[in-house]
Amino acid sequence: MKKINGTVPELRDIISRLRAPDGCPWDREQTPFSVKKYIVEEAYELLDAIDQENASKVAEELGDLLFMLLFVCSMYEEQGKFDLQDVLRGAAEKMVRRHPHIFAGLKISGTDDVIKNWQAIKSREAADKGEEHSVLGNLPRSMPALQRAFRLGERASRVGFDWEEARDVLEKLNEETEELRDALKRDQKDAVGMEIGDLLFTLANFARKLGINPEETLQETNNRFVRRFHAMERGFAREDRDLASCSLDEMNSAWEHAKNEDG
Repeated sequence: MKKINGTVPELRDIISRLRAPDGCPWDREQTPFSVKKYIVEEAYELLDAIDQENASKVAEELGDLLFMLLFVCSMYEEQGKFDLQDVLRGAAEKMVRRHPHIFAGLKISGTDDVIKNWQAIKSREAADKGEEHSVLGNLPRSMPALQRAFRLGERASRVGFDWEEARDVLEKLNEETEELRDALKRDQKDAVGMEIGDLLFTLANFARKLGINPEETLQETNNRFVRRFHAMERGFAREDRDLASCSLDEMNSAWEHAKNEDG
């Protein structure tokens, strides 16, 4: 068995061996496009480990994610597009450039100044590249929709495009709810879908105004639901019954019991 030292060069050597002509068939077949789903999965597994406050699991998942990132980098190296040094240099230069209060002696008064400077620097970078810059940035369309709504509202708020108080958003929620009811009365599916989207977007920003990340709190709710649902299933299983054989009243009663047990 190969002795493992645990270094980035060693990991890169392993990837090269896997991608070699006589390497692993699966690894050789992969492309940057084919591994996108694995990168997302590894990132979410890392988030789960962080939420569990399990340090050893966090270390493991960091390793898995790092491997996938180096794996993608190696594919572009093979194509002669860029190498790891280009990636590291670009990241280092960007961080130094965007933190002039640390590396260039710029005086700031707090976090708000950091954010303003960051946005101004990003705007100049975009202009230098001939790109259009927006306060909203370039949030990926593929990121979770609730998190994207939260971040869009957060970024728009930086220039004052925001509700003043959380209670103002609550009024908007009531307005969006009424518009959804009207769309339902008209039985127009497209309009109903649009109004549900508006309601979810507004709800995400209501959470933001309260200092709550809606993506995280919805995940907590999902986890609670799964935990309680499993407890309900186990309760009926002890009676040699499955859910399909239970009435709704029985399931509701078992659900309330699971909630009480869960706390």
